Amino acid sequence: MVTDQQVRRMLRVAQTETLEVAAAKAGMDPKTARKYRRAGRLPSELKVPRSWRTRKDPFEEVWPEIQAQLELNPGLQAVTLLGWLRRERAEQFEDGQLRTLQRRIKVWRATEGPAREVFFAQVHHPGELGASDFTHMGELGVTIQGRPLDHLLYHFVLTYSNWEDVTVCFSESFEALSEGIQNALWRLGAVPEAHRSDRLTAAVNRVPDPEVFNRRYLGLLQHYRLQAQRTNAHRANENGDVEQRHHRFKQAADQALMLRGSRDFESREAYEAFLAELRDQVNAGRTRRLAEERAVMRALPERRLPSHRHLHGVRVDHQSLIRVDRNVYSVQSRLIGEHVEVRLHVEHLEVFHGQRKIEEIPRLRGRGKHQINYRHVIDWLVRKPGAFENYRYREELFPTSRFRMAYDALRQRHRDGAARHYLKILHVAAQESEAGVDEALRQLIETGRPIELEAVQQLVREGLRIAPPATDVVVAPVDPASYDTLLDDQEEAAA
Repeated sequence: MVTDQQVRRMLRVAQTETLEVAAAKAGMDPKTARKYRRAGRLPSELKVPRSWRTRKDPFEEVWPEIQAQLELNPGLQAVTLLGWLRRERAEQFEDGQLRTLQRRIKVWRATEGPAREVFFAQVHHPGELGASDFTHMGELGVTIQGRPLDHLLYHFVLTYSNWEDVTVCFSESFEALSEGIQNALWRLGAVPEAHRSDRLTAAVNRVPDPEVFNRRYLGLLQHYRLQAQRTNAHRANENGDVEQRHHRFKQAADQALMLRGSRDFESREAYEAFLAELRDQVNAGRTRRLAEERAVMRALPERRLPSHRHLHGVRVDHQSLIRVDRNVYSVQSRLIGEHVEVRLHVEHLEVFHGQRKIEEIPRLRGRGKHQINYRHVIDWLVRKPGAFENYRYREELFPTSRFRMAYDALRQRHRDGAARHYLKILHVAAQESEAGVDEALRQLIETGRPIELEAVQQLVREGLRIAPPATDVVVAPVDPASYDTLLDDQEEAAA
């Protein structure tokens, strides 16, 4: 088949050479060259579209029925309709005809089907709009000292300049939202006219009363004089600027991690410093448009709003537990029956009683979880050792794996009194030093000595002045002169 390129070359050469020479140089027969020179058109321009079928349409008879189904339910797929046809006429249709039906339905949708949704590109104006959303970062495989960091980013973007800011968080809560917005605005140093978000369904569902969330969210925006904009449900494209920046920022982070040569970080602070450096790099090319935005933005208010949430009148039940944000936490048993104030921050919560801060506890991620500090309940567990065996939160009373190993060893030696002996050891950890007791248990387990309260107390009092752990490896200095001996031996052998 002669191509357009061959014909063009033939016509170009024929201007200075004979037709036979031009045809030979273009790789075609002289008769073919003469035909295209006479026509004055390229092969693609002479091609006549085919208007006939090469084989019979197997769906011609049933097409009115298929069309009726499509008009009633335009979302029906070809595979569904073919399955329906096979159930009705099993002998007439087979699975190999699916592609034919898909092409026919595609043509119908393009020529006779319902109108499709149109997306309208928007013109952005300086200082007008900032958009934000949460995005999961698990796909990047970031670890902290070898442990996976399951986290999100709160991502804020100015739609005109594409200036962006990110804040690490672990759930789509109001506290994370408030912290992220305020971090972005104070780093920006100015406030746009409006803020756009999605429906914030995940964050709203975390609180018992959605109206409380809405009041707090609107109060936050009013503090910065931001107009609230929300996208329609299931319309991520309406927040397309930040959705696109999600993809671009994660792509840039992935590339930076490849250049770094490792996805493991020494600490969370080191990872956040990495993200901050990446943020500054991607923002570096936006300074001119950002300056246009800052020139028309409003000034920041005098202060930030607290990001934490106040929970008043939280009762400490008879188990020395409080229930906060659908999770369970233990507090000092002396507070049983009292009502405390809880300040719920992004990553921790503070417990106050009578204007005095009693506890600061890491905040649990998710729902239906519990965090029990054995120090809060050990005083009474020592007095009630029978409650230990079937205690609902018993696993929380093993601070380390060695405590669990010690309890298992005690059960082998003391079938009935294992809990009593173990709780006394745990009581020493609460009063003296958990690390000291853990090290004492390590020494006893590795040396094969019995796990006894007196032995643990003695090791703790002695300050554990025993052999260093097996993991402490000492490498003796190497004398380079020893290599000379090897070389001399090799020379003698060669001689």
